[in-house]
Amino acid sequence: MIKSMTGFSSRERQHSLFGKVCVELRTSNHKFLDIVFHLPAGCLSLEGRIKKEIEARIKRGRVICAINIIGAQSQGVFINKGLLKNYISELKKIKRRFCIKDEININTIIHLPGILSLVANRTPAASLWPHLKILVNQALDDLVRARQKEGRALYVYFNGRAKTLKANLGLLTRRFKTVIKEKLGKINTDEERSVFLKNTDITEEIERLSFHISHFANRLSKLGPIGKELDFIAQEMQREANTISAKSCDVLVSANAVGIKSQIEKIREQLQNIE
Repeated sequence: MIKSMTGFSSRERQHSLFGKVCVELRTSNHKFLDIVFHLPAGCLSLEGRIKKEIEARIKRGRVICAINIIGAQSQGVFINKGLLKNYISELKKIKRRFCIKDEININTIIHLPGILSLVANRTPAASLWPHLKILVNQALDDLVRARQKEGRALYVYFNGRAKTLKANLGLLTRRFKTVIKEKLGKINTDEERSVFLKNTDITEEIERLSFHISHFANRLSKLGPIGKELDFIAQEMQREANTISAKSCDVLVSANAVGIKSQIEKIREQLQNIE
């Protein structure tokens, strides 16, 4: 069944040790599978594991995987004691040299550049992974369902377009047969008939286009990624429609051919959204 390449999902879970873990997945159109990660510090080693989980469920499209950990990375205070010692020594020298009576106090010390800094305690990736894996797969479940839902809507769209193409081709075929019969009736010699048919006969193109339309409609229900296959079929449909339009010797046949080409172009545009 058709799946769209566009979708979004998010999952979050509060954990007593790690804090709130959030997973967001966003997908868009792409010729191949392209996965982009936005991971918190300390979790880069999990990229390969997360990628395997995504590859098992998504076969085509650009996937942006963003993971945030809120409240887990408690921060500690780092005191640069060596630098503090140098500061105090220099401040005492300044006091003696310029006869400054003010005492060095704690407020002065904490505002000196480089004395105090915050140190984040990184979440251990190995212990985080079992909990993160659950969230990633839950987000993937939601994402796949979203892509399937949009895929069902696209199936209805493509199926309707295929029926319209088939109906338009039927009108074109009937008109073409009428025109050929009328024009051949006005030609006297076999040589003229041969030249006329060589330049205007589109019977083979009509048959091939009819086959491609039926083939396209049948492949809509195929399991797995079918976007590339459907696009190839649509290219063949477009090629035959272009030939029919170029060889047409009748205004109504040409009009029908233009309508068919327009339908195929709309199909190809929407096919860019299919996995």
